[in-house]
Amino acid sequence: MRVISVWSGAAMAVVVLAALTLSGCDSGSTPAENGQPAAEVDDHSGWWCSGHGVPEEVCTRCDSSLAAEYQQKGDWCEEHSRPESQCFICNPDAEAKFAAQYEAKFGKKPPKPTE
Repeated sequence: MRVISVWSGAAMAVVVLAALTLSGCDSGSTPAENGQPAAEVDDHSGWWCSGHGVPEEVCTRCDSSLAAEYQQKGDWCEEHSRPESQCFICNPDAEAKFAAQYEAKFGKKPPKPTE
C-alpha cells in the first residue's frame, strides 16, 4: 500500500513538472493581438530605455532606487509616479528633450515609448 502511495506522488510530481516546463514564457516572437509583431523586451543593458523614452541611467520606473533622489529635489509627479521632468503626460515637451539626446547620440529618432 505504501509503494502505491509513493508512486502516485512521484507520478503527480512528474505531471506538474511537465506542465510547468511546457507552459514556459513566450519568446515574444508571436504576433500581438493587433496583428503586429510583439515588441522586443528591453533588457536594460543599453543606453536607452525604449519602454519609457529616457536614458536607462535616469529611468526611475526601471530603477526605483533613483526615485528618492528626484523626490528630494522636488522633481516628482505624484499623479503618475515618476519625475516631473520625465512625465510626458503632464509635460509633453519633456519627451522632445530626451528625444533630442537620443538623436544626438544615434543620429535618428528614438523609438516611441511603450509605457
